[in-house]
Amino acid sequence: MTNRISVTSINALFAGLVLVSVAPFIYMLLTSFRHTYVLDFSFDFKEMDFQNYITIFRNYSFLDYFWNSLFVVTAACVFNTIISSLAGYAFAKKSFPGKEAIFWVYIATMIVPAQVTLIPTFMIMRELHLLNNLIALFLPVINAFGVFLCRQFMKDGIPDELIEAAKIDGCKELKIFTTIVIPLAKPVLVSLAVFTFITTWNDFIWPLIIITDSAKQTLTLALSTLQGSYATNYGLVTAGATLTFLPPFIFYMFMQKQFVEGIAFSGIKG
Repeated sequence: MTNRISVTSINALFAGLVLVSVAPFIYMLLTSFRHTYVLDFSFDFKEMDFQNYITIFRNYSFLDYFWNSLFVVTAACVFNTIISSLAGYAFAKKSFPGKEAIFWVYIATMIVPAQVTLIPTFMIMRELHLLNNLIALFLPVINAFGVFLCRQFMKDGIPDELIEAAKIDGCKELKIFTTIVIPLAKPVLVSLAVFTFITTWNDFIWPLIIITDSAKQTLTLALSTLQGSYATNYGLVTAGATLTFLPPFIFYMFMQKQFVEGIAFSGIKG
């Protein structure tokens, strides 16, 4: 009886925590169907409609901003997974002079706050003539974290004997990487793609610095333009926030199983 009460109490506690976590998103969704300039809890379902969403797409070109964001996150995911997997494979399975020293020096860059590197990165992009260019939004995403994640997974998750057997059979390095390493490393690559997608999609500071042309704005930048100077239609703002929130949420829901598996085998602890 006592155990049953304890289990019920724990389930009730977790249900309460889930409700507290989900409540802001429910409030955001409900508010997005209202026309209100104040934030309150007086919901009249008879007055709710889709006008805010229609206005966003018709008057604020949110569809164009969506395609800009989609291009940036897709390119970031592709380039980050390719480069990080190649570097992670080299650090995990190849031998070359100074491998450990180079790896730990590279990993040490992760302790540097992103705000510190904003100015140097901006100057590099200026020298490359990439200011106000969508390419500049995904290049800085390729960093030490992805290499570390892939290296940790490949070091213990891919047997050395399998690679040696492939070499004995006459496989070249590229074929070993594409036909053996990549399929076995799928969980960690999915995890890296999820991290990259969410980070790049939600980024605001870097696009704000690089992009000056309104036609090249991402969704996060466009969302900031919905706030008025003197009065703010919170229904319109929350509609934009809902549209911005949904893509990474849906992406994560579809990749959740592989994401958890990749994190578990990479040795990353929460």
